[in-house]
Amino acid sequence: MVNFGALWLPILLSAVLAWIASAIAWTASPHHKSDFRGVSDEDSLLNELRKQNLKPGQYWFPFYTNPKDADKPEIAQKLEKGPVVLTVWPPGKPAMGKSMILSLVFNLVVSFMVAYVVGRTLGPGTAYLSVFRVAATVAFLAYSFALLPDAIWFGTPWRRTWKSFADGLVYGLLTGGVFGWLWPA
Repeated sequence: MVNFGALWLPILLSAVLAWIASAIAWTASPHHKSDFRGVSDEDSLLNELRKQNLKPGQYWFPFYTNPKDADKPEIAQKLEKGPVVLTVWPPGKPAMGKSMILSLVFNLVVSFMVAYVVGRTLGPGTAYLSVFRVAATVAFLAYSFALLPDAIWFGTPWRRTWKSFADGLVYGLLTGGVFGWLWPA
């Protein structure tokens, strides 16, 4: 078992490296450029949606609360026609600063949890590769596997999910590398 105080540097450094890798993945790398699409008559659609005065959140069409209602002919027909789910953000330019800070906080939490698991399962002086394996696996699980339920249940496109899954693998490998490198002797 390793004292948590000895792991503050790998926690901070791995979180920052994952954060930088995420920024590169979303700003400089081309693989996320196709994650979102436009519509043919954007102005018309947006004007109709504005009339609804939608608050930020997720909307389900047609809306029903009893799962048995999905079998009703009028609801089943609407479900067949679609669309079914719509996510609405607040109006205005996205708050990148706030999102970047929250992303870093998330990375710190992941690195903290990695430190907890690795620090409780491996002792001081453990070989780099052993530390790397455990830390990278735990970080990969945290960064990637939470994405799957949104694809399974809420329609996040699988292509986007797999790209983000791969990003999580990179973040996990970076985290494992930092923990292995800075592991206490």
